[in-house]
Amino acid sequence: MKHKLILFTLAGVNFTHIMFTMILMPLGDLFMTEFEISALQFTNLVSVYAFSAFLSGFVGIFLMDLFDRKHTLLFLYTGFGITAFACGLVQNYEQLLALRFVSGAFGGVIGALALSIVSDLFSYRERSGALGIIMAGFSAAAALGVPFGLILADWYGWRVPFFFIGGLGLLLTAFIVLTFPTIKPQTETGKMTLRNNPLVKIVADKNQVMALTVAFFLILGHFIIIPFVAPYMMRNAGFDMQQISWIYLVGGGLTVFSTPAIGKLTDRIGPGRAIWLFMCLSFIPVVLLTNLWEVGLFFGLLVTSGFFVLGSGRMIAPQTMITASAPTDTRGGFMSLKSSLQQLSIALSSFIAGMIVQISEDGTFVNYDIVGYLSIVLCLIAVYLTMRLKVAAGN
Repeated sequence: MKHKLILFTLAGVNFTHIMFTMILMPLGDLFMTEFEISALQFTNLVSVYAFSAFLSGFVGIFLMDLFDRKHTLLFLYTGFGITAFACGLVQNYEQLLALRFVSGAFGGVIGALALSIVSDLFSYRERSGALGIIMAGFSAAAALGVPFGLILADWYGWRVPFFFIGGLGLLLTAFIVLTFPTIKPQTETGKMTLRNNPLVKIVADKNQVMALTVAFFLILGHFIIIPFVAPYMMRNAGFDMQQISWIYLVGGGLTVFSTPAIGKLTDRIGPGRAIWLFMCLSFIPVVLLTNLWEVGLFFGLLVTSGFFVLGSGRMIAPQTMITASAPTDTRGGFMSLKSSLQQLSIALSSFIAGMIVQISEDGTFVNYDIVGYLSIVLCLIAVYLTMRLKVAAGN
């Protein structure tokens, strides 16, 4: 029961920092008007968080396995909650840019730390179900957090969503203090040398390098679709802004329930079988979505919801196998490096998609189907590499 409460608390942690990351994008017009900034300056607000998260993730390689997991989470999440709340107090663009960078330094490692805690507390056979609950926090952020944040911004101003995220974060900090046990990583003690340097140990292990490669291709294959989902649905499928909100409400809402269910099924049939099952099923909505024509609301939501549900579901089995690839003494550093590389993968996926997709003379997007087929190829590469992973000692 206590472990369940820990999982739900970690899901709430994921909910807040993903909501913080996402809420900025739909509020773009408000920020550009409020601070009188250009579109390029606004994209700097979005990208500075990922860049900071990449840097902190790399630093975390050397620090994650040196301290108690609970104390590390408290330090990072308290810093994140304070900086998120402070974003609602800024008076100009420069202040918000600086706070986004600082919040990325705290929040960028939180996801990796959550995976490390799950790996420490749950055996390999139970881990998929636990990861399903954790990933539900991501889904809830898209389905519930972002729409709720937009309502708050519409009713009370753009500052209030940041107050909400920061306040909820500080409340969850109390749950961490009260419910989390001491979780000490199993590391070698003594002065750090070349032999026990975590980065050297990770790179020297072919299995961990393979797992990091899987994570990179998996995220690249998934997120290469994401940047143009809403614009494509508007220009090519004929959706308006209100219908776009339904995509996130329905699709994200379904994943809140589907990811824990898929996680339990993965535990039952094994990650090896589950990865092929859900990966192949996910290709159906990928092909439909990237080739969609003008359709009605029902069919459009059916396709996008299928992408949300199966797209998130196909992540659980490989994530289970990736987390089991690191031995206990480098697990935190491994997760931090994995998180850092995934931030680069997300940035690269947006760049690649932007290079491929073009706007035709009639204003619709072309070549999005090529992005869909490329996504499938990248995901199949990830599956092939996943099948070569081995379970490390201590999992």
